[in-house]
Parts: sequence; C-alpha cells; structure tokens
Amino acid sequence: MSEHRETAPAAGVELGGTKCVCLLASGPDSILEEVRLPTRGADETLAAIREVLARWRAGPGVRALGIAGFGPLELDPASADFGRVTATPKPGWRGADLLSLAEGLDRPVAVDTDVNAAALAEGRWGAAQGLRSYAYVTVGTGIGVGSVVDGRTVRGLGHSEAGHLRIPRRPGDDWPGVCPYHGDCVEGLASGPAIAARAGRPGEQVPPDHPAWETAVAALAGMLHNLVLTTCPQRILIGGGVAGGQPWLFPRLRRGLIDSLGGYATADRIAADLEAFVQPPALGGRAGPLGAIALALAAAER
Repeated sequence: MSEHRETAPAAGVELGGTKCVCLLASGPDSILEEVRLPTRGADETLAAIREVLARWRAGPGVRALGIAGFGPLELDPASADFGRVTATPKPGWRGADLLSLAEGLDRPVAVDTDVNAAALAEGRWGAAQGLRSYAYVTVGTGIGVGSVVDGRTVRGLGHSEAGHLRIPRRPGDDWPGVCPYHGDCVEGLASGPAIAARAGRPGEQVPPDHPAWETAVAALAGMLHNLVLTTCPQRILIGGGVAGGQPWLFPRLRRGLIDSLGGYATADRIAADLEAFVQPPALGGRAGPLGAIALALAAAER
C-alpha cells in the first residue's frame, strides 16, 4: 500500500446535480483513473463515492482529498455544519455531510464549491495562470461564479452566489424570470432553463437574434459589470453548457460589459485587451473535476 508516500496521487470528487466525477490524478496530464457516478439520494451517492475512495486508498494510495460540491455549502470551519450542504433545492441533499467522504482516509482534505474549485484549477493549470485575482463563471442549468481574490476563493458569511445578483432590467422587459428564489436575478434571466422558457424551445434551438438572448446578454453583462467593480478580477472566464455552445455570445458580452461600465474605473484598461479579459476557460469541461484535484493538492501542500 502506497497511501503514505508523498508522491501518491490526489483524489478529487466533483459532486454535480446529475453526476459525480471521482478523479485520481496529479494534474491534467497525469490522470490515473476517472469514475463517473449518477447523483441520486445523498446517502446512496456518498456511499458509492466512499467505495471508490476506499479502493484507491488500498491500491495506489491517496495523497489528499479535494471535494468540490454544488451548493450552497457551509464553508466556515468554526461552524458545526462545516462541509454540509445547506439550503439547496435538490431533494434529499439538505444537510448532507460532504466531509464524511474523508472518513477512514486519514489524509489532508479540503472542501469548496464546484465553481470555486474550477476557478482554482484554471489558476493552477488553465487560462488564469499567473493571475492573483480572477473570476470563473459557468452558465448552464444554473449560473455560478467562482471568485479568486489575491489567490484565495472568496468566503465570509457564506460563499459567493453572484449568479443570483439582481441587475437592472432592459427597458420595457417585465418577463418574471425562472429563479424560484428571486425570479429575475441573473440566473432567472440568463440560465439555460431561462432561455428555454423565454423562447419556448430548447436553448440550442434558439437562434442568435431571438429576444431571449438579448435578455440573457444584458443580464450577464450586468453581472460582469458588478464583478469588475467589486472583486476586481484581472480576467473573467466564462464556461458552462450555454456559453460553451454559443461562441458568438462572447463578442456580445464583451461589448455589453464595456457599454455598461461607461468608461468608469478600469474600463479603459479592460477595453485595451478585451478578448483576453473575457474569454473561455482553458480546461473546458475538465475544470470542475480538476478543481477538486487542485483543492486536494493545496491541502497537501499546506
């Protein structure tokens, strides 16, 4: 058994709404095994993941464990609920203890949100290498934002939920949005389900000139505006199923951001290299699972 060797690979677990990805790796170019599991009830899903981790511990060994979970999560180490899922709308997952995955492992462990972890992966291996402050945005079934400020993911009273920011509406547009909590927050106006509901058809069938995209672009540009003026990112990466499938969105989002900033603050510096400031992530769909590996390696290094 090699679990106590400092050269052992890291284990990463990305818990998603429909699937979980378990990765045994040291980085994007050193992946030993990947296991995908359906996300069912919390007890059943976590038990299946523990079986994978136990097999890895008994085989090649595990240097550390990183857990990247859908949220909201309790990330305050002083809280009795540290590592638990909190007010999620996903049935059966509220109160689920993600840190129970580390039971019996006896190795360093770290937990963060899936988007925060993906941001860390982009900083370690991807399109944010060399930057101290940046944001990773995923636009898909929901909208999540992982913000890194001075090398650390943003935490405080909870964690960043910038996908639920309220933004100004386009004049004359009173469509209520689809977010069950806020209606017309950014996620309620620009997520995949929002675009589909507004257009009456799946997002991939909605042409670029449909009014649903105008609403989505305005909402996302407003969110980028707020990120620029709050967390001061040096770069914003935008991925996810919606953004990744619509490359023509990027020029419109860039223009929308510059128009929204109106020349204020760092607008001129952003405009000088706009394509670099707002760009796709380099790791693509691997950012999430590799984010869990990035969390594990950081825990081992500490």
